[in-house]
Amino acid sequence: MADQYAQSGEDKRPSEIPAIRWEEPPEGPVVVLLDQTRLPAEEVELVCTDASALVEAIRSLAVRGAPLLGIAGAYGVALAAVRGFDVDDAADALAGARPTAVNLSVGVRRARAAYRAAVAEGGDPAQGARAALAAARQLHREDAEASARMAGHGLALLDELLPGGGHRVLTHCNTGALVSGGEGTAFAVALAAHRAGRLRRLWVDETRPLLQGARLTAYEAARNGMGYTLLTDNAAGSLFAAGEVDAVLVGADRIAADGSVANKVGTYPLAVLARYHHVPFIVVAPLTTVDAQTPDGASIEVEQRPGYEVTEVSAPQAPVTGAGGGVPVAPLGTQAYNPAFDVTPPELVTAIVTEEGTISPVTAEALAEMCAGAGQGGQRS
Repeated sequence: MADQYAQSGEDKRPSEIPAIRWEEPPEGPVVVLLDQTRLPAEEVELVCTDASALVEAIRSLAVRGAPLLGIAGAYGVALAAVRGFDVDDAADALAGARPTAVNLSVGVRRARAAYRAAVAEGGDPAQGARAALAAARQLHREDAEASARMAGHGLALLDELLPGGGHRVLTHCNTGALVSGGEGTAFAVALAAHRAGRLRRLWVDETRPLLQGARLTAYEAARNGMGYTLLTDNAAGSLFAAGEVDAVLVGADRIAADGSVANKVGTYPLAVLARYHHVPFIVVAPLTTVDAQTPDGASIEVEQRPGYEVTEVSAPQAPVTGAGGGVPVAPLGTQAYNPAFDVTPPELVTAIVTEEGTISPVTAEALAEMCAGAGQGGQRS
């Protein structure tokens, strides 16, 4: 069950309204989300009282972004345990809510393992619930710490590749505090450059069809006082051709064992453009996004989203006449191809920046070595 309530928040920075948090009001524990589908027009929080509400929030993209989905999955398992629901049923539903983002299943598995271990050691379900919640909170803290380390490593790489500062960085989709327990992944690197006085311009892809760049990245950039310019996805090529892009910074939803990167659809064309124009293409993601059990890019399951996200648009105060709740922009009955992600091969990736350091060139061996050094040998059971 989910409820919504608005926050005034007009003069607040995003960090003051967390993307996710655990609360324990008198009526019982809840997971509170900043509803990202309502941004930037209004800051509204969605209150989930059970795992099914959280599953729906994940599917509707009210909560999104690979690292944050891992945190949401862990809190969802804890919520089911604390409220006395079937933990395995909740965990399975949460893990399957979005198939491409590996962090979601990682977070679910981690909290469920903590619950099972506590019960197996002679504890009752209440002790298991406390263990699951502790695991979710620990994952939340670790992600915030990883975000800060990735920002440092990423800024060092930018300065190495682009000496002299004045970086003009193109980013795609949203990778800031709205996807993380901290300040994000790729956006956190751009933010670090901004704070160091070395960001000249942040180019923000609108990211069709759901406009996460326009609605979310521009929102975060504005709140942080960054110099940014919004562009349509199909304008990126002309921007490269004009020599206006020094580097591309993107996140990832899953990184296969060979270094192939699944990220928001539209990322692969940017990698091709970057290679042609000799521009560094940098992926920033925590090691929880690496899935050693997925051997290559062809093995990554790519989520297919509803066609109405392409054939309709949502506009405030406009009459709703479409099947998906928006305004139709295509003839009735139009079929749409709407993959949520595409896959970029490792040979097009200049570097992968993680909390443990930078991998360049990107190879299966280098990726496996870094994961092994961090004690992560794969993300799926």
